[in-house]
Amino acid sequence: MIEITTELVRQLIDSQFPKWKGLTITPVEKSGHDNRTYRLGDEMTIRLPSHERYASAVEKELKWLPVFKPLLSLPIPAPIEQGKPSDEYPLPWSVNRWIEGETVSHANVLDRSVFAEDLAKFLRELEAIDASHGIPAGIQNFHRGGDLAVYDTDTRTVIEKISGQYDPKLLIEIWELALATKFQASPLWLHGDVAVGNLLVQDGRLCGVIDFGTMGVGDPSSDLVMAWNFFDDISREIFLRCMNVDQDTVDRARGWALWKALISYDWNEQGSEASNWGKHVLDVIVRDYKSL
Repeated sequence: MIEITTELVRQLIDSQFPKWKGLTITPVEKSGHDNRTYRLGDEMTIRLPSHERYASAVEKELKWLPVFKPLLSLPIPAPIEQGKPSDEYPLPWSVNRWIEGETVSHANVLDRSVFAEDLAKFLRELEAIDASHGIPAGIQNFHRGGDLAVYDTDTRTVIEKISGQYDPKLLIEIWELALATKFQASPLWLHGDVAVGNLLVQDGRLCGVIDFGTMGVGDPSSDLVMAWNFFDDISREIFLRCMNVDQDTVDRARGWALWKALISYDWNEQGSEASNWGKHVLDVIVRDYKSL
């Protein structure tokens, strides 16, 4: 990880975009993992990849977000400038329009069922955009939209490791059900990281979607993980119904949610926020699957 500080960001802005020298630079409270985000004045944000593995996202967003923007009913980031690598910071970075809103939480969503409908509407709009020239899923977006089997070893290793806490046969059954089908339709656009940190809320409703760094085209099932990561039983059913997906897609989506929950639970320090989140999602997945 690259150490990114306010002082570094100030230096980058002053040297590459002196027209903004007089604007304040402040860190955004929930900055994310793949990128560090700073607010520039009142109307802009600065996004800097935290590692070179995330750097390809900058050019992807600069190319595709202007294409997406007029076709989506909710605000998404609007790139303004691309910063260049320098001696102080060796990666490309970007300046974007600020989008008003709070990071989504159970506390600031008025009605999860309405939120499920709003999110499904946005994702269906994204999937409707012509994907014929899009970026195929792969290493560039950590295989979102690709074959879930690339994470087979990681998943089975963690399942075996936590077998004293969860029924390994049940988790393997859920996992193998996810691997049993393949996406066979034409590739669709997917966001790649539909998670609470990338969804914004205003007045209790979804008001914006940010961080398209893991976008790509392929199987959109990985965009459905909020069904288990955030929604309750009723809103989960509404979300999946509004997405109009078949059971195979739901099974693959559950597999994506399972993989992420497992590694979050096991690869982070026990008792940490990330580990606790992973355990919570595992519990939701198991309970939901048993109820089928």
